Amino acid sequence: MTEEKTRIHTRISSDTQRKMEIAFPNANCRSRNEFVEEAIRFYSDHIISQEVTDFLAPALVSALRATIQGSENRIARLMFKQTVELSMMMNVLAAGLEIDDSQLDELRWRCVQNVKKTNGSISFKETLREHDNGGFE
Repeated sequence: MTEEKTRIHTRISSDTQRKMEIAFPNANCRSRNEFVEEAIRFYSDHIISQEVTDFLAPALVSALRATIQGSENRIARLMFKQTVELSMMMNVLAAGLEIDDSQLDELRWRCVQNVKKTNGSISFKETLREHDNGGFE
């Protein structure tokens, strides 16, 4: 079954014809007509894809920027809330404990080591177990 074709009359420059003659043997086409038709398809697809790319890129950038900004805002709010809670806990502990600077420095060193060892995954329950087993004094 063959596709119906339309005859068109075209004129091309001699330079374009030379380029076609050079490229034709490598184009895997049976005729110059097929070569020209493939060239038109290729160029048309290129133009259409360029239009889609020109539209898609800014839309994609805008969507990504909005997603990142939303995530950044949520993280900032959560960090603020966490810092307020930590400050409250530190003030309660400072009011009830008598601890000298050397003990505080030792505790900070041990806490840094613990956070590094657990990759930041620490819990109050685990810390209590450490204290019960004599791990932190």
